[in-house]
Amino acid sequence: MRYETFCGGIFETNCYLLEAPEGWILFDAPDGACDWVGSRGVDLKLLLLTHGHFDHIPDVAKIKRRFGCPIGCHPQTAPMISDPEFFRSFGFELEIEPVQPEFFIEETPAERFLGLEMQVLEVPGHCPGSLSFFSRKDQLLIGGDVLFAGGVGRWDLPGGDADLLFDGIRKKLFPLGDNVTVLPGHGPPTKIGTERLTNPFVAKI
Repeated sequence: MRYETFCGGIFETNCYLLEAPEGWILFDAPDGACDWVGSRGVDLKLLLLTHGHFDHIPDVAKIKRRFGCPIGCHPQTAPMISDPEFFRSFGFELEIEPVQPEFFIEETPAERFLGLEMQVLEVPGHCPGSLSFFSRKDQLLIGGDVLFAGGVGRWDLPGGDADLLFDGIRKKLFPLGDNVTVLPGHGPPTKIGTERLTNPFVAKI
């Protein structure tokens, strides 16, 4: 599968542009993502969100306005992108341009996005409604802030739960297979097999 990576914002947040059979899909929208996609000269057809933390969503409204593409996310992500007071209610002085998603995504063994079949896994613990998207054909997992190279997503933000996070990684992501490439929300790609054996948070011993 053809894909490109952009890292944007002060938290160095990754987003991924994938070429599906029926058009281009962007996963997540950190600061700068809209201009980056525009510079690639592609006609973006779909924006999917792994979760709604503020470093992954700054350019959602810009992208929708510029490309006119629909937005898909988990129901628990919707208020994070549509309610400008959401993060303020937790004490974060953050400004987002509110936008409404076109459709919701929840865990399912198979869903087609622009002709690309993906399994959707819900792995909370870092953020409520956190989704990972798995292409079995390509052995590729767009994981969001769940599993990193040598780390996992933080669990000390509102709605975080370490036990949920660790359990979800072991029971949902590890069984996908050691050869699966993980494209994480931060940092470099990794392999599930590498993390299963060496990750200090979730390695099986």
